[in-house]
Amino acid sequence: MSEIESVVRTRLRSLRKSQGLSLDDLAERSHLSPSTISRIETGKRSISLDVLLPLARALRTDVETLLEDDVDGDVIIRPTPSQDGDRTTWMLTKATGNIVALKVRLEPVAVVPEQRVHPGHDWFFVLEGRVRLLLGDRQLTVEAGEAAEFATMTPHAFAALGGPAEVIMIFDRDGHQVHRHDGGD
Repeated sequence: MSEIESVVRTRLRSLRKSQGLSLDDLAERSHLSPSTISRIETGKRSISLDVLLPLARALRTDVETLLEDDVDGDVIIRPTPSQDGDRTTWMLTKATGNIVALKVRLEPVAVVPEQRVHPGHDWFFVLEGRVRLLLGDRQLTVEAGEAAEFATMTPHAFAALGGPAEVIMIFDRDGHQVHRHDGGD
């Protein structure tokens, strides 16, 4: 067995276990048999694309991540700022992961962005300044040193309050796509 095959087998098993999935659970998600998955994890069956693709999807990752040969080669991320209107954003995670962490500097705006909904969950931590968080009919002020976490099917928007604010935000990949493409929150 090659070194990359061994790494892929370990990653598949680790992902399955870290997500709390039994062989039967993963089999149901991937439309493969539990015995096939077990043989793949133990090295008794070769890994081919016809099994790797459904396993990657079922484990919410991509084939590229499973096949990376030097995942921890450069663990340092050197974020560069990206300007978008009243926001400056620094990507704090690698582009291939399922979770996206960002540092965002919000400038005060005259009009709070329109509230939106999307599947998922949002979380942010205010590093400095204050943030007005609108959640449906509620208006909340999140101060420096505080965090907010909420289901994103609730209409929501946020903006700096009384001056610039800096936050760390964490999204799943789908949530990041929504926030990146709608130009606001």
